Amino acid sequence: MSRGFDSFEIDDLRSSDFGSERDVNRGSSSVWNTQHNLHNIHREEDRADRLDREERERSENERPPLAREERIETILSQRIRTSYIDRGKNYSLRDSEIHTLAEVGKFRVVAARDLAQFAYNGDRSRMENDVENLVRHGLMRQTGIADIDHTPIQALTLTKEGHKLLSRGKVVSPSQAIYHGLKKPKEAFHDTDLYRLYHKVSEEIEGRGGRVLRVQLDYEMKQELYARLARASQDKSRAPERQRREVAERYHLKVVSGKIPIPDLRIEYANENENQIHWRDVELATDHYRPSGLSQKARAGFQIYARHGETGRLRRIRDERELSAVILGF
Repeated sequence: MSRGFDSFEIDDLRSSDFGSERDVNRGSSSVWNTQHNLHNIHREEDRADRLDREERERSENERPPLAREERIETILSQRIRTSYIDRGKNYSLRDSEIHTLAEVGKFRVVAARDLAQFAYNGDRSRMENDVENLVRHGLMRQTGIADIDHTPIQALTLTKEGHKLLSRGKVVSPSQAIYHGLKKPKEAFHDTDLYRLYHKVSEEIEGRGGRVLRVQLDYEMKQELYARLARASQDKSRAPERQRREVAERYHLKVVSGKIPIPDLRIEYANENENQIHWRDVELATDHYRPSGLSQKARAGFQIYARHGETGRLRRIRDERELSAVILGF
């Protein structure tokens, strides 16, 4: 659900529509290839759905611990508080509390239930104690948001003070953007899902020997693209289409129907014994997506995910548009 912006024709709006991609003059060979591709996509999705169900049903003690779980266990084992001084203010924090600040800051808003699962290995009591201390220090804020069924859930964001402590304390990499507060409350539940989706994808990356280096939300990517496109537009000697294409390529993106679609989430990582940086561009599609919006995201080459209850409709749209895009549930 990347946020729309049309001034520089970067991102599509889900309410837009550019018509069907179907070509009525295609030959039988093209039709066969399309059907064959969709068959392979369905098979891949069926396999992914089955593995996902099995993983959710499998008991925690029936599998080896994930790399993330081992790291968290090490962090949680450190009970000593460290004194952090920032602009005359003194904060007494555990390693787990600093880790929590970084987790929430990277994703702007995180559901408390997901923070307990991924940042505390399911230890909700420990999470609540840490959050209480962070709120008392004025570094974090608890807020209520509504899920897709309008059920209230507890979410967490950084305060300005929490943002400053992370930024000035060199707790996270300088290349990692940190956020505070809610930018668009109506999109808060969608944004909380990005944290959960990130862990699903990052665990797959780590399972194949990769190491996550940085997370980029669409906010950050759009800000960089807007600035670069604005500078490029001052050069009147080159056509706007060429400028758009060059800027898109610089950020490893594509121009689709004259616009540059931006993913909800980009995960940068490096594989073991490699110096090259790789990335996964991930889009969280929702039931509100119109066919044109889904089509643009698919043609941009993003890895598309949807909540389990919404995959059916989106896959039907994909099939009707004959798009070569796998839509995975999470």
